[in-house]
Amino acid sequence: MVDSQQRADQLVDVLVTEFGELMAQDPAAFRRKFRKMAATPFAFYRGSACVYYADLNGVADPFLDERTSGVWIHGDLHAENFGTYLNSEGVLVFNVNDFDEAYVGPFIWDLKRFAASVALIGYAKALSDTVIGDLVAGYARTYVSELRAIAAGGEEAIGSLTLDTTDGVLRDVLQRARLNTRVALLDEQTVIEDYDRRFAMSDGVYLVDPATRAEVEAAFEAYLPTLPSWDGSRSPQYSIKDVVMRKGVGIGSAGLPSYNVLLEGHTQALENDVIIYMKQGQTPAVSRWITDPKVKAYFKHQGHRTSESQRALQAHADAWAGYTELRGVGQVVAEVSPYAADLDWSDVNELPDLTSVVNYLGRATARMHSVADDESSHDLVNFSTEEAIVAAISRDEDGFVDALVDFAHSYGARARADHQIFVDLFRNGKFPGL
Repeated sequence: MVDSQQRADQLVDVLVTEFGELMAQDPAAFRRKFRKMAATPFAFYRGSACVYYADLNGVADPFLDERTSGVWIHGDLHAENFGTYLNSEGVLVFNVNDFDEAYVGPFIWDLKRFAASVALIGYAKALSDTVIGDLVAGYARTYVSELRAIAAGGEEAIGSLTLDTTDGVLRDVLQRARLNTRVALLDEQTVIEDYDRRFAMSDGVYLVDPATRAEVEAAFEAYLPTLPSWDGSRSPQYSIKDVVMRKGVGIGSAGLPSYNVLLEGHTQALENDVIIYMKQGQTPAVSRWITDPKVKAYFKHQGHRTSESQRALQAHADAWAGYTELRGVGQVVAEVSPYAADLDWSDVNELPDLTSVVNYLGRATARMHSVADDESSHDLVNFSTEEAIVAAISRDEDGFVDALVDFAHSYGARARADHQIFVDLFRNGKFPGL
């Protein structure tokens, strides 16, 4: 049993090490972030991936070997980091999102992080430990089943979660996303003046001065060649209509400035204008514990890492996904998509629905882990990840499932206790500068 004072000291040390520089730059943003984290154990868990990795570092795992320890992973695979997107082929897909923490590391760190998040959601819904264990076991078994089918190359693999391959809650989420329109997004974030669009000014949106706009426009020009569809001989002309700054207020982006850029669409009609965002790439928490120099050397900067990770982990990723630099700092660039919709767990309460959703997410995780390997356009992971993971798990599949269930229960309890310690630390002024 960890002494509560010792654990409190650990939490302060890990969180200050992870966020200290940004906390000093914008204390108000981190007060907002920490208050959001204080709201619930799950909110704390979402915002403290650094704590999770500090706890897992150095812990032996029988399913990790040289290859399964070097898989492209999401890095923050909790139950709320899934949602819809419109892929580059125009198909609505339900899949993982938010690649700010993605890196190359042990595959099971993704699975354990997800399993513990299911335990936290289940506890908040007053589910019994038995039911929570069954949900995690279902996730583990569907993950293995899908990965094995992918490795076999047969027809049993579901592949991408789309309107054609889902039912129930997830299909409803996709159908609702389908109802969204670009016009509605533009009407929400822009206004029309003098027969053209510009950004609307609202809370969290700031005008930029001419010098800043020039820097953003130069960064945008440098971003264009990073697009998968870029053809330098037939350079498309993108007309920038407006630029504004936003400041991150979410749990994961506190205090970080980002820029929204309004582009002329493919015609002069106002309903097909495009909004893209340009935001500072962050150092992923997991990278502090991965020492492979080949991995570190692969990325030009954190914006490049985030963008490359999205392309690696999403089949047919956002056609606007790319990267650039602004004032010497790596930026990730992508579209503010009208078709993005997150899964709302408050709407998922009946056991059949919970079971269906969690099992689908097991398949989505398998799909993600199988995409970025020797058959992809990336050479960082140069072996068949699905074959390596299936081989490791097949040595003791029941033990693998049991280990995930045990971890979900134990780390879910640890996160609930940590949340209370964190709240007491924060309310009593134990974080320097806040």
